[in-house]
Amino acid sequence: MSLAQQQKIGSFGVLVQAGAPGTNPTTLAPEALLALAREHHILVLRGFRDFTNAEDLTAWCGTLGEVMMWPFGAVLELVETDAPTDHIFDHSYVPLHWDGMYKPMIPEFQVFQCVSAPGAGNGGRTTFSDSSAVLASADPATVERWRDITVTYRIQNKVHYGGKAVSPLVVPHPTTGVPTMRYNEPPLADDSAFLNRPSHSFDGVASEDVHALLEELQKALYDPRHYYAHNWVDGDLVITDNYTLLHGREAFTHRAPRHLRRVHVLGDPPFRNPAL
Repeated sequence: MSLAQQQKIGSFGVLVQAGAPGTNPTTLAPEALLALAREHHILVLRGFRDFTNAEDLTAWCGTLGEVMMWPFGAVLELVETDAPTDHIFDHSYVPLHWDGMYKPMIPEFQVFQCVSAPGAGNGGRTTFSDSSAVLASADPATVERWRDITVTYRIQNKVHYGGKAVSPLVVPHPTTGVPTMRYNEPPLADDSAFLNRPSHSFDGVASEDVHALLEELQKALYDPRHYYAHNWVDGDLVITDNYTLLHGREAFTHRAPRHLRRVHVLGDPPFRNPAL
């Protein structure tokens, strides 16, 4: 099937609407999908036939590349749980971050399937910041200052990830070499309800300047020129560029029917995590 019916979304990202409702996404050429995801960083497929189970989703993701396996398998069910121990399974916001930061491999892509959208007025948009665009538009002196900063992250292993990661704030893209950012923003300082709060320590910046740095990064990453928040529609299939983008989540209404499935696809060759 042709991918000609494309529509820009936000300042980056592209949406492809199915030519006929319920078209099977397996008719789409994997190479063309990956090319669009690399070019636009977010590819939204809408109106295509839904995958009825996690196994079918995993099989389709396997046509895009090597599927990254976790202790729970390939598919993470992103849904609020009854007694969460981590913010991922709560209904709270999730700060911007990159996936795989505590794992041996960093996946190139996330693939999301929207099983059930949160519903109008319930929040829960997935948020994205194009770190390459942030750096390209920043003052060169600012970028050089950021290059000197390294951040150490620690989080308790209460779910399927945890440990320690140490990364420069600015890193080259694993395949193109374009400058990108590796950053997990801290949760709000006064949010005592945030579950499993990570710790941060900063090298390359004076301790008295860290607060100003955090404000500077927040302003840059959430600049509308580089930021996109995705409103989920039932059945959406979304492929996102984990090498370039940082992503997070807006809070959503407690017990809203928000249910996403997520699969990670490794690059070719797989990218070993330099932050460990």
